[in-house]
Amino acid sequence: MKNKHQRSAKEIEKFLPSGVDCIWGQKFLLQLKKSDFSRVVEIANKFNISIPIAQVLYNRGFTQEEQIRSFLFSSFEKDTHSPLLLKSADVAVERILQAITNQEKILVFGDYDVDGITATALFMSSLLPLGAKINFHLPNRAIDGYGLSKKVVKNAAAAGFKLIITVDNGITAFDAAKEAAKQKIDLIITDHHLPHEILPKALAIVDPNQSDCLYPYKKLSGAGVVFKLLSLIYERRSLQLPPKAYELLMLSTVADVMPLTGENRFWVQFGLAKINQKRSYAINVLALNSKLEKSRFNSLDIGFKIAPQLNALGRLSDPRDAVKFLISSDKDEVDQIGKTLFEMNEARKKIEREIYEEIVCAINQKKIDLQKENVIIASAMSWPAGVIGLVAGRLMHSFGRPAFLFHMVENGILKGSCRSIPAFNVFECLKENEDLLLTFGGHSCAAGLSLKHENLPKLKERLEEKITKELTPYDLMQKVEVDAELSLSDVNSKLVEDLVMLEPFGNQNVQPVFFIKNVTLLKAPQLLKDKHVKISVFSDGVIKPVIFFDRQDLYQTLSEIGEKSFSFVGSVSVNEWQGRSSIELEGLDVIVNK
Repeated sequence: MKNKHQRSAKEIEKFLPSGVDCIWGQKFLLQLKKSDFSRVVEIANKFNISIPIAQVLYNRGFTQEEQIRSFLFSSFEKDTHSPLLLKSADVAVERILQAITNQEKILVFGDYDVDGITATALFMSSLLPLGAKINFHLPNRAIDGYGLSKKVVKNAAAAGFKLIITVDNGITAFDAAKEAAKQKIDLIITDHHLPHEILPKALAIVDPNQSDCLYPYKKLSGAGVVFKLLSLIYERRSLQLPPKAYELLMLSTVADVMPLTGENRFWVQFGLAKINQKRSYAINVLALNSKLEKSRFNSLDIGFKIAPQLNALGRLSDPRDAVKFLISSDKDEVDQIGKTLFEMNEARKKIEREIYEEIVCAINQKKIDLQKENVIIASAMSWPAGVIGLVAGRLMHSFGRPAFLFHMVENGILKGSCRSIPAFNVFECLKENEDLLLTFGGHSCAAGLSLKHENLPKLKERLEEKITKELTPYDLMQKVEVDAELSLSDVNSKLVEDLVMLEPFGNQNVQPVFFIKNVTLLKAPQLLKDKHVKISVFSDGVIKPVIFFDRQDLYQTLSEIGEKSFSFVGSVSVNEWQGRSSIELEGLDVIVNK
């Protein structure tokens, strides 16, 4: 059975990277780097780890002993940096301490996603114990839109606030900054989004991505920037930060899909260790909601089970209760809000699934023709603003193309979210097309934007032109980087122990993908819920179950294989259920042996 990859193989071959074995799976182009096996064995022996895990390290560029030691054993001294290196951090801290001393009213203005919610909760839970007269405001996505507005500033002035601090937003709040100056309110902007060439006028702007900021690690979350300021404030008061601060920092870093490298890696490890020793009541409520019955949570549990519930309010309703949920000491209040979070998240899943299926149907019917178009663009009035970013992300992963989804607001204005592939920097692209946009902001692979409806065809034309000119067919291939080869007999408790050393998994430190060669089916594949495929495979006297989630397309392929051997790629994890644990293989793709 020929697949789309085999049909386009000759077209793509000339773009393939050297030093990499490329294998065509049923859906993905699988890439396995060539390893120096003798060096891999040396690494395995030196660090007492299994050979497949040593190969993962080697293929991810950790080839020298000091590099490997630094990665496996992160530390506060080695991986974190002084908050004083953040431009204007000292100015911001002095003004906040002055406001606390003088009992001036402080307003924290956050954002409606988990990063904005946790950053707001960080300030509230850390400054209230210092005696601050502090309150917070989070915008309603559907009513207020993104970012600090003139209206919020005017209302703050009328309520007697003397200091506004933005968290996870503000770097593009030009009009609001002018209004703050007019109202004689001091403005401190804390953000982690990429700044434009011109910055708003504020008392202090704390964002590591400013071109003249000396802070060496640029990938902090919005709450990460807040955490650095709070650590400085507490240091000035000779106090220890509240334990909750580490939990909130970890939640934000994982949920906002920040790179789990360097300083982020250390703080996520530290935060996970904290909650695995003693979980807050709020985390326990979210775990019960998601039936997460585990003795040890990892970053994937946080990213896929815990964080989406916190995000749900901001996606479909008013996010302010999510802050109360995180900082309240009233268990009844936490239980009640936790119930709402669960219900909202279930509603979000349903809406997300419906929008995704609607667009996939349009692709299947060639209304969006991916044979001719390099970017997925779609819009509808009925799509909630809080869900289209998630759907764009799913489409990008499913089809390997940048995806732009929009919903219509008043006066023919489109507001949208885009998610992009690594080869296409969407923030820079939007910057180049600023003349067509009303607003935009974000990161290289994810951004938000708004524009007039009549400008959408022109934007689409320019996007297609840029992708055609700058990207190769290889860039637009759906690829999986395979980290190491694995035999079924390698799938044991030692491998799982060694995998834990590589955690936390996430952006720029993904869960390792293994290549398992020459297995045979023990029995016919099972199709579960019309979308998952479960098989049992056999090799060299070892039998293992494998499940392929959302790969119903593989059911026919595997049914036709019969007794022939085949290979597959997948990941290894531990499943805990009702106090019992088992090692699981989760398949990603299948290679039919010739």
